[in-house]
Amino acid sequence: MGRMTATPASTPATNRPKRVLLAAPRGYCAGVDRAVIAVEKALEQYGAPIYVRHEIVHNKYVVQTLERKGAIFVDQATEVPPGNIVMFSAHGVAPTVHEEARQGRLKTIDATCPLVTKVHKEAVRFANEDFDILLIGHEGHEEVIGTSGEAPDHIQLVDGPEDVAKVEVRDPSRVVWLSQTTLSVDETMETVDALKEKFPQLISPPSDDICYATQNRQLAIKELAGQAELVIVVGSKNSSNSQRMVDVAKQAGAPAAYLVDFASEIDETWLDGVTSVGLSSGASVPDVLVQEVLEWLSERGYVDVELVKTADESLTFSLPKELRNKDLRAEAENLLKG
Repeated sequence: MGRMTATPASTPATNRPKRVLLAAPRGYCAGVDRAVIAVEKALEQYGAPIYVRHEIVHNKYVVQTLERKGAIFVDQATEVPPGNIVMFSAHGVAPTVHEEARQGRLKTIDATCPLVTKVHKEAVRFANEDFDILLIGHEGHEEVIGTSGEAPDHIQLVDGPEDVAKVEVRDPSRVVWLSQTTLSVDETMETVDALKEKFPQLISPPSDDICYATQNRQLAIKELAGQAELVIVVGSKNSSNSQRMVDVAKQAGAPAAYLVDFASEIDETWLDGVTSVGLSSGASVPDVLVQEVLEWLSERGYVDVELVKTADESLTFSLPKELRNKDLRAEAENLLKG
């Protein structure tokens, strides 16, 4: 794969031939790691099948790998046969989904990322205090649907600054904003600024809703964008945080930036005249896919790999508590007798 050296984030680009600037941190965040391990542990502990409502994380390779091990992905909990186990994805679900599972005589494992759970709890608290909640996020995204479902009568979705004009609230002195955890930090703050202009008394969440991993990966991409003629982000098209990394790279000055699931999707014409390639991956991407891209680039002369490190990550989350229940499969089957 070539030589790998660590360079300070501020090191200027040089005229060395064909190098790769490899972002650190990149790839799996703590919430994704927890969710993927949860599916693997459930399969090991309870046996196949383990049903998963929606993709456990937004990555094609991860989903296909887990399917081969015995996971079955469904669109709705109502599709799961009674007496089975269903896991909820890292993106979180609305309370109505928990009720659907109960009505369907299913045992559940909740793999919602703890940082998403934090936003859910904020939504419930502010709704209980009768605030209007302005949720900044992308319409139709699973996380937004789950958060909105916690307080549907109090939450309005704001999908970017262009949505601000149509926002109406009951009392401008009792308005708070929350956000989807995987957004672009800069774009979110642009929306917040527009909201504050319209509602000067707008309250911010007690702590930043955009997750630490999303922010760290965007910061690393900004650093790469100033030094690379091409940025490649490994991630799936339905991964919001991966898509935002491409956007951030372009906004930070990268002449070209692309999102790919696999090395085989890279177009060799992208490399025309390029001596420095920036490489990173979304928070739901296993590093094996990045290593495949490095091999692909090495075969085309990009043998020098320089690590551009902008942050350290050491956070881990404990596995869902339901995995401590050794009898979950038996309990699920007993629901058929009830």
